[in-house]
Parts: sequence; C-alpha cells; structure tokens
Amino acid sequence: MMNIFCGMEKLSLVDFDGYLACTLFTGGCNYRCPFCHNSPLIHMQSPLEFEEILKFLNSRKKMLDAVVITGGEPTLHPILPDVIKKIKDLGFKIKLDTNGTNPTMLKELINNKLIDYVAMDIKTSLNNYHIVTGVNNPLLDKVKESINILKTSGIDYEFRTTLVKEYHTEEEIYKIKELLVDAKKLYLQKFVLRETCLNQNLNEVDKDTANNYKTILESAIKQVHLRGY
Repeated sequence: MMNIFCGMEKLSLVDFDGYLACTLFTGGCNYRCPFCHNSPLIHMQSPLEFEEILKFLNSRKKMLDAVVITGGEPTLHPILPDVIKKIKDLGFKIKLDTNGTNPTMLKELINNKLIDYVAMDIKTSLNNYHIVTGVNNPLLDKVKESINILKTSGIDYEFRTTLVKEYHTEEEIYKIKELLVDAKKLYLQKFVLRETCLNQNLNEVDKDTANNYKTILESAIKQVHLRGY
C-alpha cells in the first residue's frame, strides 16, 4: 500500500517556480507550528488511492511539468522513496517540501536522483525551535544535518522562513544568518493568519521590517528574497 497522500491540488502555478505542478499533501507531522496553514493534516489519515493519483498524473503528462510533495511532513513515511520513484518514472520533476528532520531519507532521495528541488523550512534560530515548532524535542541535530546536506549536495534548493511578529525579532534574524552562512537561497515568507492556524493571535511582520531582515541576511546568504510581500 502506497496511500500516503490525503490531499491533491491538481494545478499549481506557485508551488514550484517556473513549472506547472500538481501538489500532493501527505498526512502527519512531527511539529506543531502555531502558524501552519496545513494543521488539519497533522492527524489526517491518507484517504487518496495512490493508483488513482498515478492515473491522473499519467493523463496530464503533456500538461504538467512537475509534482510537489508537501505536507504535513513527507519524510515521516518510510515508503516515500518508492512513491516518488513511481511518480518520477512518469517523467515529472519532483520538488520536496520538508522540515529537515529526516536527513537520512533526504540524502537517499538526493543520491538516487529522485528529487530535483528541495524547499526546507528554517523555523527560527535553533535556540527557539522548541517554541516555534510546538514540541519539546525538535530534533535539532537532524535539522542541522539536513542544512549541511543541502548546502553541499549540489541539488537545487531553497531555505524558507515564515516571518511571524511574535517569533522573529532582529536578534533571531542574526542567529538565522549564522546558521545559514553561505547558503544558496533563502525566502522570507509573509505570514497570513488563517482559521486553520493553531494560534489565532499571531501577526505578520510588516514589509519595512522584512526588508530590514533581508538586508541583514544578505551579508551571509547568496540570495535572499521576500515572498508574499
């Protein structure tokens, strides 16, 4: 059984820059980020039949370029490499969204050329990861290992941080800069409060502040971009 997906967006123009993509959502996550838009996926089972997904993708081979695999946290599923291979065999490029807590699987996917692009979340500085992820043990050693894998593997990648006023002070940004020295690319994403967020009392970082953070980070990271501003 390869039924790890509990949602599908049949066409996305924004999830994988430059490509027409189908986005697949896995259920389950090992974090409880209070600003996450996809919190209903945390405990969701996997009702979508994988064979039906493959049939749909096969019928769209001439229309779609890529498949984005997101969550939840996709790398919680041990069969993810086998699932991706079946999709990859149809000729699609694969983008993986991850929180970086499974570096062993990340390395396997990269080494076996099963993924073409990785977007890894950097929640905040490591000192405050437990606060922003909502768990006592956010697996910091694994997060750091995944950061190093992406920086050295040669795969195309981005890091991304969703800016939340209550969590992302200038002090935090300087610590993120130290964590990501010489990284290829970081996106600072605008937080938008939605009814699915676990904490309804959070606020966005304004554009002027976001631009200031961008300037701070540009001294250590090769490309820093704002997303959603």
